[in-house]
Amino acid sequence: MLLREDLTHALDAAVFAREALEIDLDPWQAQVLTTPSKRLLLNVTRQGGKSTVAAIKAAHRALYVPGSLVLMVSPSLRQSGELYRKWRELLDRLDQPPSLTQDTSTSATLANRSRVVSLPSSESTIRGYSAVDLLLFDEASRVEDALYVSTRPMLAISNGQLVTMSTPAGRRGWWWNAWDSGEGWERVEVSATDCPRIDAGFLADERAALGERWYRQEYACSFEETEGALFDYATIANAITDDIAPLFGGDR
Repeated sequence: MLLREDLTHALDAAVFAREALEIDLDPWQAQVLTTPSKRLLLNVTRQGGKSTVAAIKAAHRALYVPGSLVLMVSPSLRQSGELYRKWRELLDRLDQPPSLTQDTSTSATLANRSRVVSLPSSESTIRGYSAVDLLLFDEASRVEDALYVSTRPMLAISNGQLVTMSTPAGRRGWWWNAWDSGEGWERVEVSATDCPRIDAGFLADERAALGERWYRQEYACSFEETEGALFDYATIANAITDDIAPLFGGDR
């Protein structure tokens, strides 16, 4: 590879994806690859390309920032393993794949000392990591609040990037709260109708088969009311006020 091309790829992950990996990017994927934002919420339809863009980010960071630590976290080891395999397959698409000094089914170390590790959603397996440069949460809406809270300090020293991606799983949990408030996050929403690879006829069949609620959640990026809830989210939110003093003491 020419030095000029390599420098261009190092400076622009979207160009790296298009030229070095020969991947046609959707506009939102190019946005995610080049944004300077440190905190991202990707609310993307099933089969919309969110795992692909996460794997590209991991490959770019590991290749062009020596000594980087990239963590991939999912609710299960199988899920995080799938993202890891996608990343590993991207390396094989390069004209000159990088040398690996360590290579297993869940982690790898490159010759430039960068490490990529996939982990299940478990505090006991993840708390030992620090100075994380890129933290990827797949199926983030299914990741427990306690694990999410325990991982954020890992980005403190490195000032690393946190990328969370999922389809919704009801109006509950940290991912819903982050999306609802938006404070401190760059939010990206991509529904199935925005994805050129998903056929309209397929979506019509899915709507008929799944029903409106499940279709909206899986394909339309909709945070549906949690099943079994006695009151909906809007009713609870409207009932909260600062104008009434607590019944049993304490501050308002």
